[in-house]
Amino acid sequence: MSGQHTPTPATASASRPAPRPALLPLRGRTIAVTGASGALGTALLRALHGQGAQLIALSTASEPVALSDGEGQTIPLRGLSWCCGQEQALEACLGEVDILVINHGVNVYGDRSAAAIERSLEVNALSAWRLLELFLRLPERPAGSPCREVWVNTSEAELLPALSPLYEISKRLLGQLLSLRALDRQGENPCRIRRLVLGPFRSALNPYGVMGAGFVAGQVIAQARRGFGLIIVTPNPITLVLVPVQMGLRHLYGRLFSRAAS
Repeated sequence: MSGQHTPTPATASASRPAPRPALLPLRGRTIAVTGASGALGTALLRALHGQGAQLIALSTASEPVALSDGEGQTIPLRGLSWCCGQEQALEACLGEVDILVINHGVNVYGDRSAAAIERSLEVNALSAWRLLELFLRLPERPAGSPCREVWVNTSEAELLPALSPLYEISKRLLGQLLSLRALDRQGENPCRIRRLVLGPFRSALNPYGVMGAGFVAGQVIAQARRGFGLIIVTPNPITLVLVPVQMGLRHLYGRLFSRAAS
């Protein structure tokens, strides 16, 4: 009939909504988490278990990490103890890992002694950087297969005050090193680097945090599965604006005034 219009294949396809990008698969993937005995570490392990991941808990604590799910069932995981400064001992373990979450840290609060400076820099920045380099040197996965990933928790303290000067300084150093290192991802299937910028959550490092560790872990995984390279979880709207701008400026500055190793 003259009053009806039969859509052509071209117009029909144009009217369909664009397909959603596939979520990052975590089921069956081996994921290692440092700082596994802390509030966020245990929350991440529980949330990743819910996604079907195979878990490795890396902790500097003397007691092994043991977790149960919401039904009281033991969460299967492989626990490894390690010490900052001995990252090379984890090389064999990391060879089995698909995703490494660098999450360990220390907060000395107002202490500004030489020992506090050394400890903050070693744990929050240098140890994390050595683990990052160790993981990035692993063989590249074949093109077309899921690439390795490293998620690095730099914290909101990378840009904003945390009422702990050495925590801020060490996290800023880690953030600067991460920004430079992210410029050198090459190859057909390079390791993916994701930055976690997290606001204050309740933990042994910050008992006054306004967010729960479980909520933060859920948001981190949700954003990573949606493909976000810059993962921000915070109640502070200023962070949502400042961090992407700062990361963009760092990327440009690093491109202009540094060069990759020949």
